[in-house]
Amino acid sequence: MLEALLLMMGLGGVAGTMLGIASRIFYVWEDPRIAEVENCLAGANCGACGFTGCGACAAAIVEGRAPVGACIVGGAASAQKAAAVMGMEAGAAEALTSQNTCTGGFRAPEKYYYMGVNDCRAAALLYAGAKECAVGCLGFGSCVKACQFDALKIGPEGTPVVDVEKCVGCGACEKACPKAIMQVRTPSQRILHMNLVTDRLAPCRQTCPAEINIPKYINHIKNKEYDKAYLTIMERNPMPLSIGRVCPHPCEDACRRALGDEPVSINQLKRFCSDWVFDEGAQVKIPVAPDTGYKVAIVGGGPSGLACAYFLRRLGHQVKIFEWLPKLGGMIYYGIPQYRLPKEILYKDINRILDLGGIEVKTGVKFGVDFDLESLVGGGFDAVLMTIGAMNHASARIPDEDKVKGVIPATVYLRRQGLGDPYPIGKRVGIIGGGNVAMDCLRSSVRLGAEKVYCLYRRTIKEMPANVVEIEACEHEGIEFITLCTPTKFTTDDEGNLTGIEYLKNELGEPDASGRRKPVPIEGSETVIPLDNFILAIGQTTNSAFADVEGTAVSRLETFKGSIVVDPDTHQTAIPYVFSSGDSAGPPGLLVAAIGGGRRAARGIHKYLMGEDMAFPETRLRVDSRRMKGHIPGTIFDSIKGIQKKGRISQPELEPGSYERQHTYAEVDLTVTEEEALKEADRCMRCCLTCYNKDA
Repeated sequence: MLEALLLMMGLGGVAGTMLGIASRIFYVWEDPRIAEVENCLAGANCGACGFTGCGACAAAIVEGRAPVGACIVGGAASAQKAAAVMGMEAGAAEALTSQNTCTGGFRAPEKYYYMGVNDCRAAALLYAGAKECAVGCLGFGSCVKACQFDALKIGPEGTPVVDVEKCVGCGACEKACPKAIMQVRTPSQRILHMNLVTDRLAPCRQTCPAEINIPKYINHIKNKEYDKAYLTIMERNPMPLSIGRVCPHPCEDACRRALGDEPVSINQLKRFCSDWVFDEGAQVKIPVAPDTGYKVAIVGGGPSGLACAYFLRRLGHQVKIFEWLPKLGGMIYYGIPQYRLPKEILYKDINRILDLGGIEVKTGVKFGVDFDLESLVGGGFDAVLMTIGAMNHASARIPDEDKVKGVIPATVYLRRQGLGDPYPIGKRVGIIGGGNVAMDCLRSSVRLGAEKVYCLYRRTIKEMPANVVEIEACEHEGIEFITLCTPTKFTTDDEGNLTGIEYLKNELGEPDASGRRKPVPIEGSETVIPLDNFILAIGQTTNSAFADVEGTAVSRLETFKGSIVVDPDTHQTAIPYVFSSGDSAGPPGLLVAAIGGGRRAARGIHKYLMGEDMAFPETRLRVDSRRMKGHIPGTIFDSIKGIQKKGRISQPELEPGSYERQHTYAEVDLTVTEEEALKEADRCMRCCLTCYNKDA
C-alpha cells in the first residue's frame, strides 16, 4: 500500500514537472485587447454581427476580421469605444433597419385550409403556404419570434409591423422569413434597389418611372404623417414640389380604383405633402452615407443631373455640377413657364438637394468650350455623367423654316422667357405640335399678349401626347385647335416676314409604328391662316457635335441621332468612366422619367466606382409606362368588386378668363387643402401585388 502511494506521488511529481516545463514552451496567449473590446460591446450575444457571441466578435475585431462597428446592437457608441481600444478611427456607418414589404395580410384570400405548425417556415413547405398570393406574408409571425429586441409584432392587418426605434438591424427576422418579405437594408441599399418582378408592387408603383412607393406615402398622408410621406417620396424622387406640379402622372392610368371609380389623384397628394413640409418648416433629415473618397463630375444641371447628384451624394460620393446656363434646372427651369412651375418653388427642391453638402456647382461654363473630358479627368474626377439635355429643336420639314422672320423654335421661345427676355410676338400666333411643350408655348403666347393663338396638329385632339389637363387648360384660355392638318409652306411679305401658314387638311389612315392612325393629307384642301409668328414645337434633339471632334477623349463616345448611346440599365457609355442620362441619353421623355434615369445612372456610377457588378438582376421589372406594357403578370385586373364610387377631388385653379390667369404668370393650378388631401388619401385602396382594400 505504502509502495503504491509513493509510486503515485512520484508519478504526480514527474507529471507536474513536465507540465511546468511544457507551460513555459507551449502556452495559449490571449491578446488583452480582446477582453477590453468585449467590454465595449453590447453583451447581448445575439449573433447579429455574424459571430457566435460577443467574445468571438471581439476576437475578430482585434484580428482585423471585422470592423470596429461590427456590434449592431451597440451601434455608434460601441464602435467609438472599440476604436479607442484599437487606436483607430471609428468613422460613421449607415444604420441597418428592417422593413416589411408586404401589405396583404388578412386581405389575401386562402387557397386551402392549413392545419399544420403555426410557423411560416413550416407552412411555406406545403405548396408555398395557404395564401393565394405566392409571395405574400403567411402571418404566423416567425419573424416576430426571431426578433430578440421586441422590435416586431403582427399588426392588426395581419402583417409584421417594425418599431424602428427598437430595431437594431440584426437580420434575424429576414433569416426567419421564408418569403423574403422582411428586408434589412441600409438607406444606400434601398436607393440602389430597382423594381423586380419578385417585389410586391402595386400597379401604380410598377408604372411610376421614378419607382416611388406610392401606396406607402399615401397611407402616411391618410395618417397625417406628412413628413414621413415626404421622406418616402424623397427615397426615389428628390424634386417632389416640382414633379407634383408638372408630372403627367402615368401612375394614375394604372390605378386599380379606376376600374370601379375614378383613379386616385396621386400627383395632387404628392404636391400637398411636399408643400406642407416646406410651408410648416418641418425638420426632415435625409441620411447620407459615409464619404467614399470618390469625386464625380456632372455635366448639365437639369433634372436628371440634379437627381443623379442627389443620389450619388447620399451614397457617399463628392459631386460637382457644371452648367452652361446661369441657373440650375435645365428645361424644367428654362422650358416650363412660371404659371405651371414658379421658379421659387423649383429652387426649394434644388436647394434641398444642395443642402446635403458635398455638392459643388459651377454655372456659366460650357462643355467643349470652357472645359472638356481631359480637364475633368486631370482635375481628379473618378467618373463623369453627361446629362446635357435636348436643347436643339426638331425640324417641322416646312420649306425655309429656318429663314422666315417670325418662325421660332420652341426651345428658344421658352428659354428666353426663362432668362427674363421674352421673344417679341405679334397678335396672331400659331404653334405646331401636340405635346406638353406645345401647350406651354400656346399658353405663354396668351400671357405675352397674343390676341389669337392657334394649335396646329396633324391628328385629332384624342391622339395628342400632351397631358389632358394641359389641353383642357388651353381650351379654357381661348386657344383654338386646328387638327387634322399638315402645314406645307409659309407666306411672307417682300422683306421675308411671316404673314401666314398654308396647310393641307388630313384624314386618318392605318396605324403607324406608334400605334396611332397615320395622318394622310387630302389633295386640293389647301387652307391659309394669317399669322405674325409660328412656333416649332414638335420635338427636341441633343447637340452632341462635341463627340465628332477627332483626337479628343470624348470622341470615343457613340451617338445615334444626336443622343449619346448608353447601356439602358447602367447608363454607361463606350467610355467606361463616362455615363449619360436624361434627354441626352435617348429620345426626350417625361420629367419624372429623367428623375428615374438619374437614379439608375447614380447606381451605375456607384457600382463602377466601388468595383461591384453593375448588371441588373434578371428579375428586373421593365415597364413601358407610356403604353402600359410590361407589368408583373396577374397584377393588372379587368375589373374589381366591392368598390363604392367616392368621386375624385377636383383640381383647384385660378378662375378661367380672369385677368390674373390670362395676363399674368401667376400659378394657375393650386394645392389642395388638407381636408381635400385626407379625403383623397382615404380613396386609396393601398394595393399590394394582388391585394387591395375592398372597403376603401
